[in-house]
Amino acid sequence: MSPPRARAVHQIARPAGFPAARDFAYVEVPVPSPAPGTALVENLLLSVDPYHRGMMDGGEGGFALHAPLEGRAVGRVTASRDPALAEGDLVFHRSGWRTHALVTLGADGTRKLKGHEGVPLEAYLSILGGTGLTAYAALTRTAALREGEDLFVSAAAGGVGTATGRIARLLGARRIIGSAGSAAKVRRLTERLGFDAAFDYHDGPVGEQLAQAAPDGIDVYVDNVGGDHLEGAIDVLREYGRIAWVGGISMYNGDRSPAAPRNLFEVVHKSLRLEGVLVRNHTNLQGELEDFLVPHLRSGRIGSDTTVVQGFDRTVEAFRGVLRGDNLGKMLVRLGD
Repeated sequence: MSPPRARAVHQIARPAGFPAARDFAYVEVPVPSPAPGTALVENLLLSVDPYHRGMMDGGEGGFALHAPLEGRAVGRVTASRDPALAEGDLVFHRSGWRTHALVTLGADGTRKLKGHEGVPLEAYLSILGGTGLTAYAALTRTAALREGEDLFVSAAAGGVGTATGRIARLLGARRIIGSAGSAAKVRRLTERLGFDAAFDYHDGPVGEQLAQAAPDGIDVYVDNVGGDHLEGAIDVLREYGRIAWVGGISMYNGDRSPAAPRNLFEVVHKSLRLEGVLVRNHTNLQGELEDFLVPHLRSGRIGSDTTVVQGFDRTVEAFRGVLRGDNLGKMLVRLGD
């Protein structure tokens, strides 16, 4: 009898601009056996994220060629040589883009999930995962959003964007404005996700549309895009406004974007604060995040806001879809049933 097999996605070439399907390969390997202190998990859900694109160019901290790609995942323990993990336990880890993985508790954020009753599994990779933690850290630590303040979120229909809108409303934001890439996404923001105003950035200059949506200005900007969105936000931010810079979608795939906003000196003139947000610097907030959000997930006041692609063999397709903006909320891949 042949040994059980696992599958993994390997990157086999460096993308030239937008990643092509031929830059990846699905590779079959034997299912690994756990060593002392480790456990074998069969992955249930995989996260595909825009930040993966930058790591595909290689360099320090980037992905190696002809090796399994890494990403956030939730899996179920099928064999364990760690007394703290039993068969059937659910585990959050970062050895995604594969069907099976060996994990070590505490290593690179690997942790046993609490399995909150009434909370869907998808939430642990969206609003209770790195996506929600990024939004929560950006709002409560980096930007220190206060009740009654006005907020602008770019890429608001994506994973971090939807989580930011949800959390900001719970924190008491007065007005929440979002940008998105289609009329359907704009409608979802205002009709389903509670945004007070939204616009399609394809419909005209971002700065002009934002000024129309926020004629009295904003206090906080959570930036997932950079480029013209950052420039527009600097124009409408009030004095002592804060910018939490999470990502730069406009600069992925070798896209041409301004090296810096033309109005950058307004940061000085208005006494603005601009600070980057790296979720790995805020993992200590995980328990606080869950305490804050789980009651609202159970009550149905907020949702996990995900787009789920079925089947491991569609992982690359799902990732390319994220870069195209095909997702509403967080993009996930579900393995099996």
